[in-house]
Amino acid sequence: MTKKISRRDFLKLAGAGAATGAVLTGCGPATRQVIREPYTQMPEYTFNGKSTYFATTCRECSAGCGLVVRTFQGRALKTEGNQNHPVNLGKTCARGQATLQGLYNPDRNTDPVQQSARGSRNFSKMDWDAAIGVVSNALQNTDPAGIAFLMGLAPDHLFDLASDLTATIGAPGPVRYSALAMFESRATLGKAAEELLGQESLPFFDLANADMAFSFGANFLETWISPVAFTRHYSKMRRGVAGQRGYLVHFESRMSQTAANADEWIPLQPGTEGLVAMALGRLVAEKSGQSVPQAFADVDVQAASDASGVSMETLDHLAKLFSEASHPLALPGGAALGQTNGLGTAEAVLALNALVDNFGKQGGVSFSPLSPTADEYHRPASMQEMTDFVAKMNAGEIKTLFIHGVNPVFELPKALGFEAALKNVPLVISFATFPDETAMQADYIFPDHHSLESWGYQRIVASVSQSTLSGAQPVVVPFYNTHATADVLLAAAAAAADGGLASALPYQDEVAFIQSKIQPLINQRAANFNADEINAFTAYFQQFGGWWADEQALLRPAADVLNKQINVDTPIFDGTGEFNLIPFVSPVMAEAGANKPWLQEVPDPTTTVTWNTWVEMNPATADELGIENDDILQITSPAGTVEVSVYRYPAIRPDTIAIPFGQGHTAYGRYAEGRGVNPADLFSLTYNEAGDLAFAAMKVSVKKVGKIRELARFESKIGVYGEGLEEH
Repeated sequence: MTKKISRRDFLKLAGAGAATGAVLTGCGPATRQVIREPYTQMPEYTFNGKSTYFATTCRECSAGCGLVVRTFQGRALKTEGNQNHPVNLGKTCARGQATLQGLYNPDRNTDPVQQSARGSRNFSKMDWDAAIGVVSNALQNTDPAGIAFLMGLAPDHLFDLASDLTATIGAPGPVRYSALAMFESRATLGKAAEELLGQESLPFFDLANADMAFSFGANFLETWISPVAFTRHYSKMRRGVAGQRGYLVHFESRMSQTAANADEWIPLQPGTEGLVAMALGRLVAEKSGQSVPQAFADVDVQAASDASGVSMETLDHLAKLFSEASHPLALPGGAALGQTNGLGTAEAVLALNALVDNFGKQGGVSFSPLSPTADEYHRPASMQEMTDFVAKMNAGEIKTLFIHGVNPVFELPKALGFEAALKNVPLVISFATFPDETAMQADYIFPDHHSLESWGYQRIVASVSQSTLSGAQPVVVPFYNTHATADVLLAAAAAAADGGLASALPYQDEVAFIQSKIQPLINQRAANFNADEINAFTAYFQQFGGWWADEQALLRPAADVLNKQINVDTPIFDGTGEFNLIPFVSPVMAEAGANKPWLQEVPDPTTTVTWNTWVEMNPATADELGIENDDILQITSPAGTVEVSVYRYPAIRPDTIAIPFGQGHTAYGRYAEGRGVNPADLFSLTYNEAGDLAFAAMKVSVKKVGKIRELARFESKIGVYGEGLEEH
């Protein structure tokens, strides 16, 4: 097995008591020697014809779902959910299942390279010693004020390492961004919680124990925060108690899967969700027999009805439902907050929860327990903060830019000018696993391992009721000449000439750094395992797929919400077009799934379209304009123009059109490049009060271009719409 440790000692550390049924899944010193590569001579701990299972964490988004990966003779064959992991309890989404297609993707970055000129795609290979030298020289020879790290929302251990590194050298802390977080309106919700509840963090909405839920744009069954966890919670709400079925009302201008599963879908005018929440607050107070609190005292219910298109009868009906429920809950998110009045909308919905006194109670609103490894809420940057970041690039203040886990050239609005701003940064180093658009504009690409080849951990926010840290480990040996980015940074620090950086980061490798961060957990009570020293603890940590506390630790918001003044302004839209444009995240692609053919083949759950982008338009509107399915429309906003095929979608407002985000890549491999359009090319730089992008506050015009591009879709046009019946 290894000359450094006996088989018996190894099994003592990593083989006993695996709750997942996984074999050899620890991460202590013993398991650094486990052979994960394909082999012709079977290691002694492996049985012929038997699979080996590894617990790890999905990194297709930042939700932190636990995975168990089946491997056979060193090859990863199948991913499934970790049945004991508190986030997903054995379930996965399509992206979690397709993560293997990232591992085996033929277009992965395979070696460290230098690009002759940015965008040229003319690369020359380097060895890793030279690559580490480039990073080390950049850290040592650049003024710390000119060093910047731009990172995605996963993995958290790498963010912690970059934070420690930048603090040591006196550089600005790493900035995190994700298009998915922008569409979820995380920065807006966090700001609302800070201003109204006194804590800048994402609230925990206990959907599982609610019996009445009002969702204002929070598409929790598809893409919002942690869709697998919320799907579990929703299932329990619907049938978790014998004889009781929870009731869901969803407010959104187009029918998402959350709206389709709701008991009532309210297709209100975009941007009026906050006005409706305020009107409902006043009506609920009146129906409950209580005096109307200050938060809702100045509400004009009739004006809210007129602005939103929701009738007074409907508002009265909904207020009655909410006031009579035993455990009512209201959730704000997504496009409802992606408006110029998004912060006010978030506060109005939070105040609606305060009105029914559900703070800190079952089926109500709480704060998730703080992460077991840090007390700080590591939120993503708002669009205003990203605008400031780009301004620093344009001003020449950033001299060296390290990029990991995010693709800003694709994910940021084109109007922001990130790609052009890169020209003012002398040195750009990408750690991209895949050849994405941003990597193609870098001087160097030093590819990180794929997530299934990687160590790490991920903090869990807003989806579980107990303190949880999800663990990751390699399930196979790296297929290519890639290096863990954490190891590259540690090696670069160790190579520093003055020794100060190395002494501040005195870790042998990435695993040693992770151990230093999880060491404090040894003395905390856990639900899944106990160990009294770090080697056994880290072995169990990876064997079980992480660490989670043995009891709930939800925190009750203590703020006096109802006596505060809440203002929801009339929404302001950019542009003079005749249609509201609602961009939404593809529930299959998200921001980084387009390079996986399995995901390209998965039909969209509402339209069944595959391999392309479409624009949804109400059939009544399409008839007025003489537009048929598959007609190509030119869509123009104040920021840009795209051309996209039409899908006549009856479940959308006649004055609204919608485009999914996820396609439109100009790089990123053969399966993604040159396919569909990117709706972010239409986004204006309009912000809400929290500095978040008001991505749903656009008016656009449409024009037929006289061409047809047929969309591939699984539904039968004859069976669903009767098209082509005259031909049969």
